[in-house]
Parts: sequence; structure tokens; C-alpha cells
Amino acid sequence: MLRFFATRLFRAALTIAMVVTFAFLVLRLSGDPAQIIMGADAPPEAVAAFRAAWGLDDPLWQQYFRYFGAILNGDLGRSMRDGRDAIQLVAERIPATLALTIPALLIKLAIGIPAGIVAALHRNSFLDRLVMALAVAGFTVPSFVLGLLLVLVFAVQLGWLPSGGQESWRHAILPVITLGVGGAAVLARFTRSAMLEVLGQPYIRTASAKGVPWRLVVTGHALPNAAIPTVTIVGFMVGSLIAGAVVVESVFSWPGVGRLLVVAVANRDLAVVQCILLVVAGTMVASNLIVDLLYGALDPRLRASPKGAH
Repeated sequence: MLRFFATRLFRAALTIAMVVTFAFLVLRLSGDPAQIIMGADAPPEAVAAFRAAWGLDDPLWQQYFRYFGAILNGDLGRSMRDGRDAIQLVAERIPATLALTIPALLIKLAIGIPAGIVAALHRNSFLDRLVMALAVAGFTVPSFVLGLLLVLVFAVQLGWLPSGGQESWRHAILPVITLGVGGAAVLARFTRSAMLEVLGQPYIRTASAKGVPWRLVVTGHALPNAAIPTVTIVGFMVGSLIAGAVVVESVFSWPGVGRLLVVAVANRDLAVVQCILLVVAGTMVASNLIVDLLYGALDPRLRASPKGAH
């Protein structure tokens, strides 16, 4: 078990290091932050002074090692816009993002898992086809399209709900629904596939042949075994709580981390973008690490050999 945990921990650290490197290179190769922040009409002397003040005129490899060393020391940099610590700017927005994503996650779990189970237990029936049709529709419609449709119907046409902002709990209803629908559709399809695979196993047929009531076969054998692969997709959803809100927060003008990321990218505010990507990567890696450990606890075969990991 110790080797299993050490292997996963090493992979997690390597993934975060790759994300840090990728973010650093892409942001610096996609445009000059000094020119964008200072403006096209800024004097060359002012732009040069800005680059020197933020170390942007140093060789790229020096900037990278300085940045990586600062991260190891817990320094995620300062915003080039107002000089505040990047982590402080991000931390101020996290509660607003979680106010959307946590209710949306509960909706995904409350709708997606039961719908997938019901569809699997009624395979090829009208109910199964209906659930899967709705799941396909929810999965294929982009979140920004769904969000705009909800605004058009419930905010513009009916006037029941506000179209954006964060003034009250009513402002969160449409973005939460937008975030929850797509995830519930994915979870329903995944749960159905996992259930069907388990229901086709020999031990399920054996239990039924022995006269075990079908209800006990489902609850005692099918559901626990189908839950093992379902943990993967749920873990991914938990890990993407912050990243998944980028588009929706922009559509509904919700002042969360996702909207901050869009603004920071447009302004080439390097430290803020890098900090957000690091927080997102850390969240997803931590979630996947927990999923791996749960897999090891649920299936001892995975602990026996690192090659058995999913």
C-alpha cells in the first residue's frame, strides 16, 4: 500500500510540474504582457521600464527558474495590474465559484446516478430510451448555449429570474442549472454503462439462479460493483469544480474564479493566470489522487501492482 501511495504521489507532483511549465511557456509566447498592460500608445521607455520592473527582459530560462523557485517557496507572484498578491485575488473569488459549483455537483449526483441506474434496470425500454435521449441532449448542448437559452426563456421572456450578477440567491439559479445539467447527463450515461456491465457478469446470473431476490441482487451485488468505476467520473467532477465554471461565470457575469481567469488572460496578467491554473491543477490532481486511493481500497488487485492502475 505504501508503494501504491508513493507512486500516485509522484505522478501527482509530476503532473503539477508539467502544468506549471506549460502555463509559463504558453503565456509568455502568446503576447507581450508589458505592451498589452501599458497600452499601444505607451512610450517605448515606459514599456521597457515595465519589463525591467517585472523581470520580463530576462532570458526565458531565468524567468522560468525564478518562477518555479518562487512557487516552491510559496510565492505565487503579484498581479501586474494592481500589485496585489495573485493568491489573494484568487482566494477572494473562490467562495463565489463554490457557491455555484457545489450545488451544481449535488444536482449532478442527485439526477445523474439514479437516472443511469433506472435506465440500466429497464434496458431497451421506453424509459431507457427517454433517459438516454435526454442525456445525449444535455451532453451535446454547450454550456454557454444552454445558459443563453435559459436567460432568454426565464429572464427575458418570462421575467422570473435575473439574467446575471450575484445580488441574491435567485441570481445563482440559472448558472447552477446550467452547470448541473451537462454533468448529470454525463453521469447518467456513465452510470448506465457501468451498471449494464456489472449486470452481465456471471456472478449476477448465479445469484439470480440461486433464488436471491432481484432487489437484493441489485443492491447487494450490482450497485457496489458499479460504484467502483463511477467513482472515477465523480472524482473528475469534484476536481473540475473551479475549472468547469469559466464559461458559465462569463455568461452570467458571476464574479468567481472563472470570470477572473478570462479577464486575466485578456490582460496578460501572468501571475493571476498562473495562480488560477495552479489552483485548478492542484484541485484536480488531489481529486484524482483520492480516487486512486479509493480504487486501491475498493479493489485490492490495484494495490498489488502499480501497473494495474487505471
